[in-house]
Amino acid sequence: MIVLITLASTQSSWNHSGYCHPCKTDNTNDGGGEEDVDGGGADPDDATGQAGNQFKKRLNKNRTNRRLLSKTAQDFQIRVRIIEGKHLPGNNIKPMVKVHVCGQTHRTRTKTGNNPFFNEVRIVAPSPNNQTLVYDSVSLRADSFIGEFKGQFLNLVFVLWHACMRKWLVLNDPEDTSSSGKGYLRASLFVVETGDEPPHIAADEDQEDIESNLLLPAGVTMQYITFTLKVFRAEDIPQMDDTLLQSVKKIFGGASDKKTLVDPFVEVCFAGKKVRIIEKNCNPVWNQAFNLQIKVWKTVLCYLDRLNKNDIVGTAFLSLSKIACSGGEVEATTGESEMGFLPAFGPCYVNLYGSPREFTGLLDPFEQLNLGKAEGVAYRGRVLIELTTQIDAKAEEQIEDIPSSNILVAEKYQLRCKYSLCTVFHAATMLQEGVVPIQFEVSMGNYGNKFDNTCKQLPSTTQYTSPVFDGNMYYYLPWSNFKPVVVLTSFWEDIGQRLHAVNIIMNIADRLQSNICVLKTAIVSKDSETHIRELWLMLITQLIEDIDIDLLPDLNEKNSFSVLDIHMKKMRVCALQSIKDSANQMREEATDVKATMTDIEDWLDRLQQLADEPQNSLPDVIIWMLRGEKRLAYARIPANHILYSATSEKASGKYCGKIQNIFMKYPMDKNKGLNLPLQLRVNMWLGLSAEESEFRKFTDGTFSVFAEIYENQALVFGKWGTAGLLGRHKFSDLTGKIKLKRESFLPPKGWEWEVACLFSKGWEYGISITPESKATSWMFAEKKHHTHRRRRIIRKRKKIEHTEKSTLEEAEGWEYAPLIGWKFHNKRRISDTFRHRRWRRKMILPDKNDASAIFRLEGTVVILKIFYVSSSLQFSVGPFLYHLRVYVYQARNLMALDKGSFSDPYAHVSFLHRSKTTEIINKTLNPTWDQTLIFDDIDIYVNPEGLAQNPPNIVFELFDSDIIGKDEPLGRTVCLPLVKLTPEADVTPKLLWYPVIRAEKKRGEVLVAAELILKDKPDGSNLPIIPPKRAAKVFMVPQGIRPVVQLTAIEILPWGLRNMKSFQLAAVSSPSLIVECGGEIAQTAVIKNMKKNPNFLGCVLFMKVLLPKEEIYTPPMVIKVIDHRQFGRKPIVGQCTIDSLEEYRCDPYAARAEDTKSVKGTIQTRDFVIDIENEKPLLDTQVTAKERDSVDWWSKFYASIGEHDKCGEYLQKGYDTLKVKVTIINYEGLTDFCHTFKLYRGKADEDEEYPAVVGEFKGSFSIYSLSDDPNVPEPPRQFRELPESEPQECIVRIYIIRGIDLQPKDSNGLCDPYIKIIWGKKVIEDRDHYIPNTLNPLFGRMFELTCIIPQDKDLKIAVFDYDLMSRDDEVGNTVIDLENRLLSHFGAHCGLPQSYCVSGVNQWRDQLRPSQILQNLAHLKGFCPPAVYDSGMSLSYGGRDYMLEEFEAGKIIHDHLGPPHERLALHVLRTQVLIPEHVETRTLYSTFQQSLPQGKLQMWVDIFPKSLGTPGPPFDIYPRKPKKYILRVIIWNTSDVILEETSITGEKMSDIYVKGWMPGMEGNKQRTDVHYRSLDGDGNFNWRLVFPFEYLPAEQLCSISRKDHFWSLDKTEFRVPPQILIQLWDNDKFSLDDCLGTLLMDLHHLIVPAKSSKTCDLKMILEDKGNASEKQNSLFYQKCVRGWWPCLRDENGSQVLAGKVEMTLEILTEEEAEERPAGKARDEPNMNPKLDPPNRPDTSFLWFTNPCKIMKLMLRRFRCIVIGVSLLIMLVLFIGILLYSLPVSIYCFIF
Repeated sequence: MIVLITLASTQSSWNHSGYCHPCKTDNTNDGGGEEDVDGGGADPDDATGQAGNQFKKRLNKNRTNRRLLSKTAQDFQIRVRIIEGKHLPGNNIKPMVKVHVCGQTHRTRTKTGNNPFFNEVRIVAPSPNNQTLVYDSVSLRADSFIGEFKGQFLNLVFVLWHACMRKWLVLNDPEDTSSSGKGYLRASLFVVETGDEPPHIAADEDQEDIESNLLLPAGVTMQYITFTLKVFRAEDIPQMDDTLLQSVKKIFGGASDKKTLVDPFVEVCFAGKKVRIIEKNCNPVWNQAFNLQIKVWKTVLCYLDRLNKNDIVGTAFLSLSKIACSGGEVEATTGESEMGFLPAFGPCYVNLYGSPREFTGLLDPFEQLNLGKAEGVAYRGRVLIELTTQIDAKAEEQIEDIPSSNILVAEKYQLRCKYSLCTVFHAATMLQEGVVPIQFEVSMGNYGNKFDNTCKQLPSTTQYTSPVFDGNMYYYLPWSNFKPVVVLTSFWEDIGQRLHAVNIIMNIADRLQSNICVLKTAIVSKDSETHIRELWLMLITQLIEDIDIDLLPDLNEKNSFSVLDIHMKKMRVCALQSIKDSANQMREEATDVKATMTDIEDWLDRLQQLADEPQNSLPDVIIWMLRGEKRLAYARIPANHILYSATSEKASGKYCGKIQNIFMKYPMDKNKGLNLPLQLRVNMWLGLSAEESEFRKFTDGTFSVFAEIYENQALVFGKWGTAGLLGRHKFSDLTGKIKLKRESFLPPKGWEWEVACLFSKGWEYGISITPESKATSWMFAEKKHHTHRRRRIIRKRKKIEHTEKSTLEEAEGWEYAPLIGWKFHNKRRISDTFRHRRWRRKMILPDKNDASAIFRLEGTVVILKIFYVSSSLQFSVGPFLYHLRVYVYQARNLMALDKGSFSDPYAHVSFLHRSKTTEIINKTLNPTWDQTLIFDDIDIYVNPEGLAQNPPNIVFELFDSDIIGKDEPLGRTVCLPLVKLTPEADVTPKLLWYPVIRAEKKRGEVLVAAELILKDKPDGSNLPIIPPKRAAKVFMVPQGIRPVVQLTAIEILPWGLRNMKSFQLAAVSSPSLIVECGGEIAQTAVIKNMKKNPNFLGCVLFMKVLLPKEEIYTPPMVIKVIDHRQFGRKPIVGQCTIDSLEEYRCDPYAARAEDTKSVKGTIQTRDFVIDIENEKPLLDTQVTAKERDSVDWWSKFYASIGEHDKCGEYLQKGYDTLKVKVTIINYEGLTDFCHTFKLYRGKADEDEEYPAVVGEFKGSFSIYSLSDDPNVPEPPRQFRELPESEPQECIVRIYIIRGIDLQPKDSNGLCDPYIKIIWGKKVIEDRDHYIPNTLNPLFGRMFELTCIIPQDKDLKIAVFDYDLMSRDDEVGNTVIDLENRLLSHFGAHCGLPQSYCVSGVNQWRDQLRPSQILQNLAHLKGFCPPAVYDSGMSLSYGGRDYMLEEFEAGKIIHDHLGPPHERLALHVLRTQVLIPEHVETRTLYSTFQQSLPQGKLQMWVDIFPKSLGTPGPPFDIYPRKPKKYILRVIIWNTSDVILEETSITGEKMSDIYVKGWMPGMEGNKQRTDVHYRSLDGDGNFNWRLVFPFEYLPAEQLCSISRKDHFWSLDKTEFRVPPQILIQLWDNDKFSLDDCLGTLLMDLHHLIVPAKSSKTCDLKMILEDKGNASEKQNSLFYQKCVRGWWPCLRDENGSQVLAGKVEMTLEILTEEEAEERPAGKARDEPNMNPKLDPPNRPDTSFLWFTNPCKIMKLMLRRFRCIVIGVSLLIMLVLFIGILLYSLPVSIYCFIF
């Protein structure tokens, strides 16, 4: 997901395109929203403050909070807030911002100036395929590009709060990489996931230090990145084409080649680009490289497709997070530099997985697996690739050939080593069906695949075995002491240095995870602090010891390591060292164990990430369960889990040579493991063939090999012979169709038969349905219904030095059948005409300790073509008999699968080939079985010491019993038994809770334990005593294991039922309540009429129950609601389960106020006199109009939230503030009197955790221990004084202050919110007061209503979006429980202010005075009434004296305070735990997106019971109204203005005029007249500009209301800082006027003017403002100011002086403007001051109207030239006249 922020101007000359680049983010928070008083979590700031010690803060400083990502689709929001821009280049620009998210575009409004203020928020909630855009069509001209910022929005998911708040973004031009930044843009970016609480976007003080708050991309100048993916070759591609064309080709004499049955090509998809290359071969060689020049990296997908239909063979993904590293987190924790590296990979093979390799012409049901959409079930081939990354490199061609030198380098990465794999099948249990024989296939790659003809056949399958019924539910395979063994060898690359490092880290992570589980269990069980500390110290110590950097394998040339290997090792070494150092520091400094759990779990997460190896070319081992020739179920085992390492035991896989339990899975199981096909218990070992000798360390028995052949005979004319076999062979396989030679039934080389060939002594019996089919299931015990039997012929053999042929000897053991193909039986019958017998031979190892000889069977596989060979592991010692006891105590929170809201659960327990079932508990979700299941004489052929370290799993399956239909599964869990090798061992298993998993979701918990005891005596005389029986064959959990119980009292306060939904189309009218706990039941009286009073009248239930002392074993409490209907029907209409009872435990003797459960509502009006109206302030004064204007409730609000610039002089007067950050943690969630429990009904859905909610139960519980001694008196009851349960009529005042970050509902990205209030069946719709076009509305509304509690307890406050033509949309809503507030003893009905005022904005509004409330509180706590002394200056309460001067020392005593004794009583009340006066910040939620917040609403609610009298006056929270002001700007003169034009005489000149307006009010632009032909930059104007505006003095902002478009229906209110913009312009007649310079001034931060033009320069703006305070520089404070100011313009990225302007700025209120009127320009009334016409030079007139003036000006400037030209002209005239008159003069002189 990419966010692209582009800044554009509507009148600039640049136009460039952009591109993206990843960015780095930090975890800077922008403040936090306050939480509800009723609900919600703690405030982030509060949570941080309570985190713990300084060590934890320092440890978490550079750590980001991680949590597991959801695997399912969920809602999320993207929020972008554009705040402001700074230093944007250009002159007279109108910038606007475009935000591109997910390919869509949002646009802000157009602003003006180089430092625009936007303050616009865009909130979107896209689906995974939707994107976000915002458009604005203000400008009709093409937008001009200024700069952009690009970054990854996905990075925000991994930082704290998922946010990057109030950061300055550096804008740049991607086309001009040599240029510097194009300005700054301030923005907030964050992503809100399901369950997140978005940080509140609150305004803060300006941060002019841009450099320290920058959000930089990875380089301001963007760089192109070229990824080069080299594809060398592929291999093991399965067949994808039909053989039809090959058959036709063969008919016409062509040669058929099975290798051409696939036309593979590689397709690389990356960033929307696809490239492919084709090769017709199952082992293609491409040697080509893909060059992808991109800007963003996502994934690389490799597809191998068929050309004719483009069927996908397999898909592989390369994730950047695994092959690249930014290095930031590692560098931050380790101090290392240059830890990051660019994406790199290989050369290495990438394995492809998908559907089974067998080709079928029909539709492949598992084709989706080839797309990588689920776990692949089979190996589909591999591709050799290499990935390199280059920066600033451009590829000439997209596809090019790989140079031969690179191909030679890749050859060393393809060197193969021989691997040996041995799999011993110890047990196959929990089979669903037992009709057809079962076979198992083990494959690694395509080695071992029995259906793949591309590889040679290997002994990779077990012998077909018929399942046997375990007598209860499942089937198992009767392998006894002969365990099937599968051996195969394969050839792969030696990547031990990679996988050994992975195994070492996994070993550390597994041990750490195990220790974390033990530590968490001790914490939950509430063990002693000493024990918990010891476990924690052991965890830290073991972690430090396990992290040994030297254990990581070294990289050497032998293993051909790659570049990625070097980076991965360096990263792992640094990360491990960082964890080790942190652990050492934690061990030395940490004091709180629980506070360190988050950091320890973060270490575990980092270790698991380090254990991920991207370059793992070793294929997974796949085990298939075959039924006939059909693949049924599979299991994938990573090769590194069973890989052996000779260097270190820790480098070996965790299951190498160890027995592991595997649950097989169905391919593409839509039920997500609901039905289990099989449980396997196997021992696997994988290693290099050179390490085969080490295999014997991991075996217990001896290996043996069997071969078998069947001899067939037919009955012809009363004699048995081979003449009448009719197509059958004399010696064949089991089917009789494959001919086997008798003389070929010989042992392999180096072996001999141990004894003569013989038949098996024991018969196996079976049954078939039709004569044509053979028996599919065999067993050793004969039954009457069996129709067939068989037995094996066995002969032992021994290994000899020289092999000699042996002959078969005749022996008995014939099986008979009526016809060929029919089923066989043992005894001959008259109708039998066919018989056969099986010969079986056995090989044994010459050296019983040489277990590696099993791998040498590969050379004898050719025997498979002659006779069947099967290998097995024989245990000569044993079996070992064990005694198993499974203790099933109880379960809780199971899934309701019946329509009656319950289930009928029972547990089925499976252990190896034995299983048993508990009894059924009807109609419950929290069954207590209290049952011991005893499994006697379990034979296990495993060394007891090895079994103790790795015992078999005990599988618990919970089912819902149904009378009709099949029982439905409730879930499954697994636990390990405690193994006792001696029955007398003093070790007792402990009951623990295990999660019940159903369809990959937790659906409850079960409390179980088990112990597996080795029987050393056949009679079991030394076994533990048999547990006592509860019924026939039902044993209870024995003492010592079952929880220790204690007599416990449970007091139940059933207060009432709320919001009950109808049941079976009838309303719930007469309900009662049933409470069940610990086998005891209590029931309330019946509510006679739910509509009139839904409370239980005066009913407190009491039960004595035997409950466990340990809280972990406490059973849940079940609450059922039954409705009493006609004809005696009592259906259950709702139920709920309370899991933990810990929060309800109490000390019955503790004197606490809340134990009485009394509230203010019980106080009668006759006890107190309410005379608030008669109170007088200290001074008999009234609130003046000036004070009302300067101090209001909003001043109090802004002073409380820290915005002191908006509160005026409120704090200086010493007035009260209120609490804004109020959390429910300190007030028990306002559930101190009673809690609210949701009632459920019906059957739970698969996708939902609970059934439908049908109502609520309000009540409370008190649980405390009782003494076992009957002589000890019982403790006092907890619910002694209760309020009246009758409904109360109350006055409710709802104060709605403002909305924050509401969800947009209109197409313009905004909404028109208004308030809608719903209580009971009444509605208040404030539609007429909607606020147009805003996401942060300022409501300022107070609603007063009357309601009856508890009928109208739920107060729903909704925010709707106003629409004129369509239905209004709900933005969000919040629900307040008024009953909880009224009943709570924390005083939540009306918060306590800081002082008692009888007038002013903080006037007392409660019904009771502080003294009355204090007297009531003393009565509830059992104290003496408070005593007042010294005229109310001192008070005695609760045995303590209080003085008024102690509370009011140093405080301002203002005129509105009440009498001293009331003030002192209020101060004493505030020392109690009572809710203060506050403002709640409640989160809004939508009905359609219940998990995502839709914004926040700041508000509070006051509740006043009418029985206590009339409440005080409400607060006036109506929004402030702006005041009208007038800004008068007199333009006197300009100087040194830039001259833009050239006159006809060649002189620089300008026609100057001045334009001005207030930003945000562009419609009121004003300008002066023109000063023509200014030759020196001076201009004279004497011109007045008048700007009326509306201003909020308290907030120092201008209020502007205008329509966004001419078609807009409503005006939008904006609040902008008061500024004045002055521009110098050059007037042009035939072209657009030119802007010469600009001056922007904030009226609150005026630039100090210069007194003369000479002292006015750029230093006035660039230099500091000296020691002048903010107030002194404000025009609102100075009222009038005159002087010279410089105007600037941008030239080549720098600011230059464009001119100077002399002005007078004056601010007047509307009243002052009426008293001192002045007109615009020089119009009447021309006064205050009077402006005379400017005295401009005459040269400013046009030249053709004043030629003499122009001549005079020219004579002054060109004086020398004029004189010289005049003299020259006179000289020429003189010479001409001389020449003209000279002949006449000569003639006259002569004559």
